[in-house]
Amino acid sequence: MRRIEFERFVLTLQGATLVRQWRDDSVAKVGGKIFALLDDDPGELCFKASDMAFDLLCDLDGIRPAPYFARARWVAVSEASQLSDDEIRAYITEAHRLIATKLTRKLRADLDLEDLIAAAPQRP
Repeated sequence: MRRIEFERFVLTLQGATLVRQWRDDSVAKVGGKIFALLDDDPGELCFKASDMAFDLLCDLDGIRPAPYFARARWVAVSEASQLSDDEIRAYITEAHRLIATKLTRKLRADLDLEDLIAAAPQRP
């Protein structure tokens, strides 16, 4: 995914912001917490994944545990991966939701994320 596509897409997600930091990486945040980043154009795209998605994705060619973020279940997707742009957008959307669920109730309310959280599947 190219930088312009990444940046345009993440800004469509409720409460998402975009900053350039580190080595001019495009960093997507919700409530000040990172949920995805693109390190070059084109380059590796890193995002938070669920436990199951992390295990499944890391078995695919072109996808590996993200450096510095792997212990938090982040993946790094290279241009060589077989994921389609639609699949990547779906994983970024889920990363946004995963991070948003960890925000305080007040911050979620301030960012109008309550519907997103309420629609999330409930774990037993």
